[in-house]
Amino acid sequence: MPILLICHLNIKNINMSFLKIERTEDTPEVIFDGENGELFMAGISFPENVERFYTPIIMWLDEYSQNSMPVTNIVFKFEYFNTSSSKKIYDILTCLDTIKQKGKEVNVKWLYSEDDEDIRSAGIRYANMINFEFEFESY
Repeated sequence: MPILLICHLNIKNINMSFLKIERTEDTPEVIFDGENGELFMAGISFPENVERFYTPIIMWLDEYSQNSMPVTNIVFKFEYFNTSSSKKIYDILTCLDTIKQKGKEVNVKWLYSEDDEDIRSAGIRYANMINFEFEFESY
């Protein structure tokens, strides 16, 4: 089953130091570099099967949280995400909160299109729910 999952998601590399998933028309690009503590997600997220798409990401983050870098930086640059993806984004932030609770630094940058109030507002809601300080930046 994992081999089919990897092929289906266009995952270029999956191990506990690096995860790369190519962007598609309905899924975001994911680049997680565990060796440097640099995480990046960008694009559109409304996968046909949200569990199938996000499970490897959550599993990777869970493993990373066991031995994370002293500083972890994540950049979110979503153009759109549906309700199902919204829950998974919250799950990602919860994994990052686990890292923060271990006394490590977690920095969240939320990028949004200058004219996209919905994505900006979503980031503000996440920041309030997870009690993280987000850096907001328009582009």
